[in-house]
Amino acid sequence: MEPNQTDQIAEEILLGLWGQLQVFAASLFRPWNLYQILIALALMVLAWGISYWLRPRYHDWLRTREGWPKWRLRFALQFHRRMWLIVFVALIWPVVWIMREVTWPSRSYLLGFIATLALAWLIIALVARLISNNFLRGLVRIGGWITVTLILLGLTDEAQALLESIGITFGDTRFSLWLLLKAAVLLAILFAVARFLSHATAANISRAEDISPSMQVLVVKFLQMLLYGAAFFMALRIVGVDLTGLTVLSGAIGVGLGFGLQKVVSNLVSGVIILLDKSVKPGDVISIGDTFGWINTLGARYVSITTRDGKEYLIPNEDLITGQVVNWSHSDNFVRVDIRFGTAYEDDPHMVRKVAIEAAKSVERVLHSTPPVCHITGFGDSSVDYILRFWIKDPSKGLTNIRGNVYLALWDAFKANGISIPFPQREVRMLGDTEGPGAG
Repeated sequence: MEPNQTDQIAEEILLGLWGQLQVFAASLFRPWNLYQILIALALMVLAWGISYWLRPRYHDWLRTREGWPKWRLRFALQFHRRMWLIVFVALIWPVVWIMREVTWPSRSYLLGFIATLALAWLIIALVARLISNNFLRGLVRIGGWITVTLILLGLTDEAQALLESIGITFGDTRFSLWLLLKAAVLLAILFAVARFLSHATAANISRAEDISPSMQVLVVKFLQMLLYGAAFFMALRIVGVDLTGLTVLSGAIGVGLGFGLQKVVSNLVSGVIILLDKSVKPGDVISIGDTFGWINTLGARYVSITTRDGKEYLIPNEDLITGQVVNWSHSDNFVRVDIRFGTAYEDDPHMVRKVAIEAAKSVERVLHSTPPVCHITGFGDSSVDYILRFWIKDPSKGLTNIRGNVYLALWDAFKANGISIPFPQREVRMLGDTEGPGAG
């Protein structure tokens, strides 16, 4: 479309909007419009009072809904935040219906306009909250309000013509501003639906006890990719985009992404391999490098590991495939812990071994089904060296703390039985020019 035609359409829209505003402003001074405004103001004040009384009670009721899923609680919170608008819509529409029955339609036109606008704002606000992305949420909210305003003012055809006149042509497909806006709104709505379905499906899959945790994550990730991919292509087809025209462009983009996102793709493939071979799964206790903790979540690109000090490490999936990983709970949760100590040569080694085993058994987390053992490992410069081995079945509760408790039990037991823990001693002699003690 030529620039002159675009300017002409824009001028027609502005003139139409100005005319609508003039007519609306002039109609406000008519008696039957003044009392409609007063009725609307009274309903607003009444809605504020009812919401002021209802909001704390509704909030207390929500606090008792502990078993609800998060998405339902978030949606319920939107009712709490928009309680005034909800009550206002619930009050004004019965008034509009009653006035339409008992009086002329022109005597309730303004109230109907206000009620329609309030209802549209409420629906748009509630639907937009289903979208997690802040940019898309704002786009849907603003686009919805503009669309409703244009519909009420009767300027939808002119606005659509103006938006369709602005755009570019790529091959046989024309990308107008109207097409892009429709695609963005549909994408936001369909993505919100896909997100809702994926979360609901994930909640059901997580409750299936016959599916392993790693397989649950794999199924959820597959469903998410399927739903989001279907939402994307459905939105493009609905707005009329010819997908065959995007083949060349998508191929070029794919080649560029293949070189630029090698690490990302590697992590994605590694994540799929981890889920399939079940080498690690949520809840496992692992060590990778200097990081020791339990797996919190398995992501598409990384694994979240939470340590005992509350830190959360995001380890790329590729590191778990190519590096050495110690899985303390891969096949079972039983872990053997070794601690080393030494005693003086004057102490009976048979007694030392017996006391050490009994001291280890006195610690709460040490297993008695596989009793501790103690062996001599060598004769050192200052002590007889021992190793004490014991088993635990809860490595997720930590290894350093159980070692510390066993060392403390050994200390108390050795003190009680007169067993000493030696330390290296050095003798220092000062050499001088003086002769020996017998020198005269």
